[in-house]
Amino acid sequence: MFTTLSPVAAPPAHDLVAAIDDLKNELNAVILAHYYQESDIQDVADYIGDSLGLSRQAAATSADVIVFAGVHFMAETAKILNPEKQVLLPDLNAGCSLADSCPPDAFAAFKSAHPDHVVISYINCTAAIKAMSDIICTSSNAVSIVQQLPPDQKIIFAPDQNLGRYVMEQTGRDMVLWQGSCMVHETFSEKKLVQLQMHHPQAEIIAHPECETAVLRHAHFVGSTTALLKYAQQRPTAEFIVVTEPGIIHQMTKQAPGKRFIPAPPTAACACNECPHMRLNTLEKLYLAMKHRQPEITLDPELQRQALRPIQRMLELSAP
Repeated sequence: MFTTLSPVAAPPAHDLVAAIDDLKNELNAVILAHYYQESDIQDVADYIGDSLGLSRQAAATSADVIVFAGVHFMAETAKILNPEKQVLLPDLNAGCSLADSCPPDAFAAFKSAHPDHVVISYINCTAAIKAMSDIICTSSNAVSIVQQLPPDQKIIFAPDQNLGRYVMEQTGRDMVLWQGSCMVHETFSEKKLVQLQMHHPQAEIIAHPECETAVLRHAHFVGSTTALLKYAQQRPTAEFIVVTEPGIIHQMTKQAPGKRFIPAPPTAACACNECPHMRLNTLEKLYLAMKHRQPEITLDPELQRQALRPIQRMLELSAP
């Protein structure tokens, strides 16, 4: 359940960063931002990361207020991990096509049809789906988590079919896949990617496992956003074609100066490789959320309790 935001003007752009910093001190707040957020938000965040890193930060924070610059399932996860803390999301319309592709009622029926299966759900799902899961995973730890289960354990993997297929290839495990997907990672064109590589023959292709198999087979490296960032930093290669949401390129450019990062093209002549949900958050909305302490994420306590168990299981199986 969400509360609504009152329309009040934000300060001029040049004062926003200072105003946000003041509010952070006043509220004892922490700003967590995903790599896919616009660069201005990344620059004011206390922590920038992928879903696993953000979950760890949310679980460990001593802040009273968590401002989550991401999408709603991420803010929900922070609330599940911190039921007594206030969690703010700058724009309530910042949803997720992948989470939306797995309706709770339909998934409950799907799960009932496979009663002897353990449910591993990608963190990109709603609190209701998390509550029906045995273990949550991220793109950083999905392969490792599956490998830690007994070889004869039957598995449902939801909601991302592309990540599920990648995990199956990496582990040799057969899994029952829910047929969901991310609208951004399915827009990348194999044909255009090959054409782009022809123009940049020295570039390495690095891709997120949410992409379709036809795209992944051209990648020199496949990994989570954090893994892609680390790979780009550590490799001597000067050019990379980046096959994921291009928000990550801001951090790549900062952490690997002197290298060139080329966003992979989508199928259509559009900015479809940018997540429209992630990009709904702006610096102005982040300020207003902190100023008025809304929109606030609230969840049913019993749902929170049920959804917490599989997240804790993930953190246990992913201990650094």
